[in-house]
Amino acid sequence: MYTLKKSLGQHFLKDEGVCQRIVEELQKHPFSNLVEVGPGGGAVTKYLIALPNIQLKAVEVDDEKVAYLQKTYPELKDKIIHQSILEIPPPFEEPFTVVGNFPYNISTEIVFKIIDWRQSVEAMVGMFQKEVALRLAAKEGSKVYGVTSILTQAFYDVEYLFEVSEESFNPPPKVKSAVIRLLPRKEVLEVKSEAQFKNLVKTAFQQRRKMLRNACKGLFDAATLEKDIFSKRPEQLSLYDFAGLTFEMQ
Repeated sequence: MYTLKKSLGQHFLKDEGVCQRIVEELQKHPFSNLVEVGPGGGAVTKYLIALPNIQLKAVEVDDEKVAYLQKTYPELKDKIIHQSILEIPPPFEEPFTVVGNFPYNISTEIVFKIIDWRQSVEAMVGMFQKEVALRLAAKEGSKVYGVTSILTQAFYDVEYLFEVSEESFNPPPKVKSAVIRLLPRKEVLEVKSEAQFKNLVKTAFQQRRKMLRNACKGLFDAATLEKDIFSKRPEQLSLYDFAGLTFEMQ
């Protein structure tokens, strides 16, 4: 059949119940174009192929898995993009939805790729390491709230859907997993500029235990830094707090 490659972060789903639930969650928001990232052995793919009136493309970097998928699922002929998801342009010109049991070693990078494609990506349902899923969904005050949480939630609403045990995979990973959904924010987050927003958030969390006043002193003038909000630590500020502060940056 095929071999598992640790170098590609491969852990293949074997639990049919989990596969079916992912597809059920996927269908709660209508779509006509679908991109599956990392189909691997086709555990979820076989259900996606059966969806009516859907244009499907599968992105798979592993030569062996591509050959296996083409042989096992003839329906995928000309629908497999044999490259890394991180190195391709948007697979459709029209809006599309993304689904996948993402390779854990690049899962955060996949989220940032989706953010880059946000004008086209209308939804995502993806499997992540539980720790990463919690970070993406975290709100201010949480110990895992940080740069990834804020930069994702600036563009997408994050919904933590369900957890998946280690035994649902082959081989079982050493960590628990979870499935989340991203949907575009209904309201655009108002910032002075996206570049300044990213710079502020990243600068603040480089010293997350320090007061914002000390962590970000190079980004604001002395008078602004005297405001009460700068006495807080970065993890205490909401997404909207950071957005608002961009308008006061130097």
